[in-house]
Order: sequence, then structure tokens, then C-alpha cells
Amino acid sequence: MVHMEYYLIVSTIMMFVGIYGFFTRRNLLAMLISVELILNSVDINFAVFNRFLFPEQLEGFFFSLFAIGISAAETAVAIAIIINIYRNMKNIQVKNLDKMKW
Repeated sequence: MVHMEYYLIVSTIMMFVGIYGFFTRRNLLAMLISVELILNSVDINFAVFNRFLFPEQLEGFFFSLFAIGISAAETAVAIAIIINIYRNMKNIQVKNLDKMKW
């Protein structure tokens, strides 16, 4: 049986890689992938804490499914926005987005 700490270490690494990627990348798609890593680390935490604290109940798994659904909707909207930006500007670098203000 795998101990709870191993899952939490993987989740923590995913969280910090996602935060690092979000702050260091200048491409919108790379930033979106970083946000997805952060959300997946939260899903792992929901499932792990449910499994080890309340093994006979399924609330953590339902929270994970709900978070995955929200994440999928967020990704669809973000990709639609990125496609619209690309059609207008032919570039998806963050530094060029100030042109959309006017």
C-alpha cells in the first residue's frame, strides 16, 4: 500500500511546477497548461484525503469529478479566447496583448 505522503509529494511538485510555469512562460498555451497542472494537483489532494481520511465515503471523488468538469469548461473557454487572439494578432505571446486594449 502506498502511503499518503507519496501522493502529497507528487501533488506538491505538480503545484509548484504549475506555479513556476505560470509565472515564467510568456506563451498563453504554456500558461494554460500550467494552470491545468495546478488544478490537477488539487484533484489529487481531494482524492487522497478522501481515500485516507474517509475510505467508506465518496465526497472527495465527487469533488474531483466536479473540479475536472470545471477545468474542462475553463480550458474550452481559454482555448476559444486564444484562437480568437491568434486570428486577430497572428501571435499568442503575452507581451503583445496590450494591443487589444484599443
